[in-house]
Amino acid sequence: MVKRLTLAAVTVLIAAAFVVTAIAPSFAKEYKIGYVDLAKVFDEYSKTRDSEKVLADKGKLKEEDRKRMIDEIRRLKDEQALLSEKGKAEKQAAIDEKISKLQDFDRKVREELTKERNDMLNGILKDIEKVVTDYSKETGYDVVVNSRMLLYGKEDMDLTAEILKRLNK
Repeated sequence: MVKRLTLAAVTVLIAAAFVVTAIAPSFAKEYKIGYVDLAKVFDEYSKTRDSEKVLADKGKLKEEDRKRMIDEIRRLKDEQALLSEKGKAEKQAAIDEKISKLQDFDRKVREELTKERNDMLNGILKDIEKVVTDYSKETGYDVVVNSRMLLYGKEDMDLTAEILKRLNK
């Protein structure tokens, strides 16, 4: 009797295992996965290059303004060397004021350019995200990751070239 019960229990367990393994693949979903080299996309996106050029040009203009301010400070220091002690003290006050204005100018320019660069980066990243999202939906991708997160990925899963093509058209 115990043998029959044990045999029946083993048979039921084997049958259950068979049923689970037979129907489990029908519940498994295949995911379409791709990856994008985000750094490459960012660097080769035409809007990135254009924005960097605009920022560089603004930086050069600000650098010219800064150079004029420094030249003015140097001129005042040269004039100061020729003055009496009383005149030197008065000139030093003007020099200190110019130096303070230069420091304020440097801080303000740095803040403006940093904010502008951050805004540019955010806009570019939004563009990239939109193109990746639209492409993924169009082509049925379930997951698209940044290639920096991967240890390995087949080349046919690399969507970088297609994303760049769409961004730069």
